[in-house]
Amino acid sequence: MTPPRAARAAAFAAALSGLLAATACSALSTPPTAPRPSITPPSSAPPPSPKASAGPSSALTEAMAQAALVTDADLGEPWTPTQGVATWHDEVLKSKADRRGCQRLLDALYADELFGADAGPRAVVGMDDEWNAAQMRYQVLARPPAEIDRTLAWLRSLPRTCSQFAATTTTGAVLGVQVAELSLPAAGDARQGLRVLLTGESPDGEPTTLTLDVAALRVGQDAISVTNGGFGEVQTDATQAAVRLGAERLAEVRRQGRVQV
Repeated sequence: MTPPRAARAAAFAAALSGLLAATACSALSTPPTAPRPSITPPSSAPPPSPKASAGPSSALTEAMAQAALVTDADLGEPWTPTQGVATWHDEVLKSKADRRGCQRLLDALYADELFGADAGPRAVVGMDDEWNAAQMRYQVLARPPAEIDRTLAWLRSLPRTCSQFAATTTTGAVLGVQVAELSLPAAGDARQGLRVLLTGESPDGEPTTLTLDVAALRVGQDAISVTNGGFGEVQTDATQAAVRLGAERLAEVRRQGRVQV
């Protein structure tokens, strides 16, 4: 029997979809876990010297990033492999902020690129919370530590600079956006969490809210980002568990220095 909170989540999603005049044809689109093509170095590049290739590499590889992912198997019930990107991704996050300084947050959430689209090797996995109709996306990626820390500093400033603002969707619906700090476990070397609420109104005047937990952290030379969101209940304890376990796993992969693929 479907739990009552899942029914409430479905009702919220349906109400906001009516308000936003959703253009998506189905609840799912291309799964976010499609493999990225490998990058082939130019043929003119000189081969690495024996000294450079000896011992574990200091650079994160895609294999390492993949091994460091947290999956639904780690989180347990009710998490399952994703069936595709939720419709609220386009219907709500693809919005225009009324304050220029806050647009960067909406763009980063929509693109799922808190650390920038030009980040180096990365791995990403999507998971669905079947009880609450929520979805989590978890990424491990390479980025210079100084740039990671600049991103964390920007995220840390948002509860002050973008605590409340308005955003207009592509269908013309106006949403109220609130940004607050989200507590995270003491994982990794530096971290920042946010809770983002995007609230609209259904045709009968009932408020409907998309809730997003956002977490970003630096683990040594690498970064982890987590988004966990939905129209119903969003399990912050799952977000925190992913952050804690993910930081430990990435650090262990780095200690090993290599991954058996």
